[in-house]
Amino acid sequence: MSGNLSETSFTDLVQFYSISRQTAAVTIVSPAGPEHDVVVFMEGGEIVDARFGDIIGVEAVRRALRLREGEFHVDLNVTTEKRTVFEPCNKLLLEEMVSDDEAKNGEPNGALDGGPEEIMIPKSQPLPSRRGSPIPLVIIGSAAIAAAAVGGALWWRSQQEAAALAEKQAAIAAQRLADAKKRPRVAGVTDTEIIFGMSAPFSGPAKELGRGMKTGIDLAFAATNEAGGVNGRKLRLVALDDGYEPERTRAVMKDLADTRNVFGFIGNVGTPTAEVAVPFTLEKRMLFFGPFTGAGLLRRDPPDRYVFNFRASYAEETAATVKYLVDVRRILPDEIAVFAQQDGYGDAGFNGVAKTLRKYNRNPDRALRVGYKRNTSDVGEAVETLLKSRHPVRAVVMVATYKAAAKFIEKVKAERPDIVFTNVSFVGSQALADELMMYSGKVAEGVIVTQVVPLPHSKSTAVLKYQELLPKHSLGEKPDFVSLEGYLAASLLIEGLKRTGPDFTTESLVDALEGMRGVDLGVGATMAFGMSEHQASHKVWGTMLDANGNFQTLEMD
Repeated sequence: MSGNLSETSFTDLVQFYSISRQTAAVTIVSPAGPEHDVVVFMEGGEIVDARFGDIIGVEAVRRALRLREGEFHVDLNVTTEKRTVFEPCNKLLLEEMVSDDEAKNGEPNGALDGGPEEIMIPKSQPLPSRRGSPIPLVIIGSAAIAAAAVGGALWWRSQQEAAALAEKQAAIAAQRLADAKKRPRVAGVTDTEIIFGMSAPFSGPAKELGRGMKTGIDLAFAATNEAGGVNGRKLRLVALDDGYEPERTRAVMKDLADTRNVFGFIGNVGTPTAEVAVPFTLEKRMLFFGPFTGAGLLRRDPPDRYVFNFRASYAEETAATVKYLVDVRRILPDEIAVFAQQDGYGDAGFNGVAKTLRKYNRNPDRALRVGYKRNTSDVGEAVETLLKSRHPVRAVVMVATYKAAAKFIEKVKAERPDIVFTNVSFVGSQALADELMMYSGKVAEGVIVTQVVPLPHSKSTAVLKYQELLPKHSLGEKPDFVSLEGYLAASLLIEGLKRTGPDFTTESLVDALEGMRGVDLGVGATMAFGMSEHQASHKVWGTMLDANGNFQTLEMD
């Protein structure tokens, strides 16, 4: 069992496990830091060991009973190797209750700290009366007896009141625990946290994409947790490596869902992996939010209930690219070739180009398409085919990852420096820039990349917040398009979680997301979902690399 002391006091917990005579270890994580953490062991309803930082024994128990903040976790049937507390549990509870009651009424609690001070009277001198005459000892004795009687009565009454209060609080604690057990259990959701899963490449040629998305999501989660979480719960991300290989993705998804019991998924990377992941989540009726892909399979009409996208689609990115090449750069549609990964990712990008070519009354079947195998940089055949093509090529729309794209650009530019190269956002813009600059500034200069988020060095409200949080929660990380996308996607999900309230399920969260309209994250475009719209943003930004490997804004209209 887990919870927060603001909802269930430590006294309630101890009373409940004392009355039920259980054996348990109660751990309290203090917001004041590890030195204030508490561990209390109970056996058969009695406290046998307690540690409050460096303090042990009865004093540790007393300090723990006075805590009002912190998260607690109870592990049943856990025992300790040593005993540091030998006083009955009820006595400790009653003493603390009386002490607390006296403190509230402004009375001293010295009686609990060792008794009243003893007054020493010299035997040779009788106590003076108000008139200066001695007071008979019998009167003193009678007064002492009367005072003792009154004190005893008061002490007995306080004990009775404390016992009644303890019984009442124990009943309240038991009711709270019973209510918690009646509450429907949601996988990945506890009283203190919500756990999300992520399947992405953290090894192999596409690893920078997975790392970037995780960095952004972690950033948004950390900032929210620092502010108290979502409706009292902290957010946690469990990210596993699928190597950008679909055959590994299903095992990772199953591990996250069935073994690690995540609530839902956020930030999965890739189209070929999504071809496996999406059916799995639909079968499980689990949330699949903000994947790093613009493929159409995540944008069905009508949309799949549990799939929500943050970013613009590949079709929208490639449409903006072709329109720019034709209308602004005055390149004929027949002079545009496609370099695409040979899988669902490449197909999704090529389909976007084909759709736009049809709008220009061109047959997409006549367009030159070359490619490479996923997780490789084997671009030699694609380069040779393009350079030997009878079709005049003046521009190449690339649907590739950064290593293959950089190698392809370098080899083609060596023979045809006049060709315009563009790529969709999935390439991993900063990783592409770094790869190209390893060749030279001339190779990098002029390469166009469409983006689904603003420049990570821009001055919009959301980006400034992102820049502020990076050194605080991701020391050493530089602003980057991929991590910015992860941050914005996670921020949008967090807004949806806030709207569901503390007691929620996947279904109620989906309902809340579908009700989100006009959400302004601060990027220059509002976001919205609906029952027929599961893509929050349709905005595409244009960027171009300069000779120093830096991205500059490109007006594409």
